[in-house]
Amino acid sequence: MNTALHSPGHSAPTHRGRPSAVVREVGLRDGLQSIATVVPTAHKIEWINAAYAAGQREMEVGSFVPARLLPQLADTADVLAHAKTLAGLFASVLVPNYKGAELALDRGADLMVVPLSASHAHSLANLRKTPDEVVAEVARIRALRDAGGHHSLIEGGVGTAFGCTLQGEVAESEVLRLMQALLDAGADRVSLADTVGYADPASVHRLFDKARALVGDRLWCAHFHDTRGMGLANAYAAWQTGIARFDACLAGIGGCPHAPGASGNVTTEDLVFMLERMGVATGIDLPGLLALRQRVAGWLSGETLHGTLWRSGLPRTFVHGAPPAVLAAA
Repeated sequence: MNTALHSPGHSAPTHRGRPSAVVREVGLRDGLQSIATVVPTAHKIEWINAAYAAGQREMEVGSFVPARLLPQLADTADVLAHAKTLAGLFASVLVPNYKGAELALDRGADLMVVPLSASHAHSLANLRKTPDEVVAEVARIRALRDAGGHHSLIEGGVGTAFGCTLQGEVAESEVLRLMQALLDAGADRVSLADTVGYADPASVHRLFDKARALVGDRLWCAHFHDTRGMGLANAYAAWQTGIARFDACLAGIGGCPHAPGASGNVTTEDLVFMLERMGVATGIDLPGLLALRQRVAGWLSGETLHGTLWRSGLPRTFVHGAPPAVLAAA
């Protein structure tokens, strides 16, 4: 195996002898919440079906927030209900509070992502709670889940982990403290997010190394924005520390309404291409994903889309599911 793909102790799962990674599509939530266009429910269902047909098995399909705040996600219950009909699809939703968790549990979400900002200023702007008040809310949500005998997992998503446009610097020690506090409060897993695109590969490697040393495999996922063009490099840096699950948005849409300049999530199709070219199995059919992107682009006419693979297409030498020659010879 090509050791350049792995730092010592890399714990990525394997698929047919290759290391593997999961790309969780979050465009239906993180992407659509940040644009003006309200995509009809029928189109969202088409999106899910096509992504599923292309091999994606984890999707964040919406958020249980008041429709007056995010009309783009007002149909989350209906979208989730459809996602639950697809065998093997792990459907998650974002829940900003206890009420959102009640709705998610009642509708059988496989996973609830509870956002927490390590930036005090962003936390107040985004959720009107301090970070520690969000931790307390997670404890209430865990109690609600357990009392009802539900099987939904709870993921504490630590945002602005690399800095904040409102506050500026966010200390690594505070990020690590809040991660541990979320787990102590009852979260099953935690993730780290570069909400405003401030991260660089060195800082990603450093923080994810520290986080994995602290909480191990309970550090579940990496979420990067490509605001300043370093999204893929940051994903690779996280991979080197042992992270094997990444959030991404088709066509790179998304951002955060309460974080100025936080536009452009890592593009799903570009991330899948990078991983596959590295010899990392994703289980995702890239031609199918690119065809879906073209369809979604038609629904989002006038919106800013991102990514590069769609412009140039797949190389003639690309064979889906085949490792590069250096790995085949290793």
